[in-house]
Amino acid sequence: MGRIADVKGQDEPQWLSPDERDAWFALSWLMIRLPGAIDAQLQRDSGLAFFEYLVLAALSESPGRCMRMSDLAQHVNGSVSRLSNVAKRLEQRGWMRRAPNAENGRYIEATLTEAGMAVVEQAAPGHVAAVRQYVFDALRPEQVTALYDIGSQIATRVEGEHAGSPFTGRTPRRL
Repeated sequence: MGRIADVKGQDEPQWLSPDERDAWFALSWLMIRLPGAIDAQLQRDSGLAFFEYLVLAALSESPGRCMRMSDLAQHVNGSVSRLSNVAKRLEQRGWMRRAPNAENGRYIEATLTEAGMAVVEQAAPGHVAAVRQYVFDALRPEQVTALYDIGSQIATRVEGEHAGSPFTGRTPRRL
């Protein structure tokens, strides 16, 4: 995570302006409520938790529907430990497999099964509809661009310059 600037020795905290405070409250509300709304839709329509869907969707879009577990954890913004626990449940359902890499065996690969792909294909339309309803239907095209720029800038500040955010290797677009 990014380091917080040292505020010791400052006479007075640098309080947020009214506009900054309003923006912070809006962002805080969004960070708390949006994941819950997305999770509820996925649970209701597909029996999946949001994190489980992220794992399955990431595998469905990767070459050969396969990824190293460490890369997958980074891609879905989860710890290897959390991913391992979820992977165990997904394996028990027959939706993914884990196995040592066939060439050198030094790392574990996760592979999406055909049954797992069917789950993604069933869940994706409802998930995309919810994302559109909650996020994109409320925005004009230039706001979508601004959302990307703002999200990537904040992610870089939080995670640091070399973190594995979804923005790695992508240049924020400008308005």
